[in-house]
Amino acid sequence: MARAVARPAAPWKRAVPAPGHPPVRPRAGIGSALVVLVWIPSVLLLDTGASLGQQRLLGLATWLLLAVLLLREDPLTRLQVGVVVGYATLVELIFSGLLGTYVYRLDRAGAVTSLLDRVPAFVPPGHGLVYLAAVVLGRRVPVWTVHAAMLGVAGYAVWGLVFSPQLDVLGALWAVCLLWFLARGRAPRVYASAFVVITFLEVLGTSLGTWRWGAHDPVLGWIAIGNPPSGAAGGYCFFDAAALALAPLMLGWLRRGRPGRAAVPGP
Repeated sequence: MARAVARPAAPWKRAVPAPGHPPVRPRAGIGSALVVLVWIPSVLLLDTGASLGQQRLLGLATWLLLAVLLLREDPLTRLQVGVVVGYATLVELIFSGLLGTYVYRLDRAGAVTSLLDRVPAFVPPGHGLVYLAAVVLGRRVPVWTVHAAMLGVAGYAVWGLVFSPQLDVLGALWAVCLLWFLARGRAPRVYASAFVVITFLEVLGTSLGTWRWGAHDPVLGWIAIGNPPSGAAGGYCFFDAAALALAPLMLGWLRRGRPGRAAVPGP
């Protein structure tokens, strides 16, 4: 009689440490996501009248909060957050700072000249917080939320094409990407959570004037863009996908030659 072969646990499920190895560090609960969902809107509200120096203080405080929340996370999740922050910062500097696809408040007012200052100091760590919130929520939300997110993404894209006061073709293109991530991605519940969090923050940020999207793409001017794009979370999910793909490779490289360490799961 053939022996049953145990299937390996999915990479986003918690691993049980082997005998003789230290226990896996407990990961943050839903409270971390709630902190993020209170902190970022608060920063956006404070930024409405902030000077460049005050923006930098908000950035420092946001970095500190990210560091504190990561204390309870495992090494793989920390690396994933690091990948997101690095990738997102590069995208911000190119598409906002250089191309002006969307422009932040002080840059729009002509109050900053440095490329680095065109992206507010709280934005890079804010991307890390957004990803962490999506991961924490994605660990806990039921599977049906993925299907609900698909309906929400499709409906919002149709609204951007038909009813939005500013035609939104880019949002529809990103919505297609997001639907693919939800259907075939590594962690669909993370992407579903990211859709909710990012859509909320995009609507809030553009409503407060923290940033504004241009009406067309800045390169050819062919693609109409909503303010905000309906499928903005689809663009953001490329950050998430990069983190989910690259962080395990980075962790394996860092641990190469260090035997006796238990594998640590991701989200």
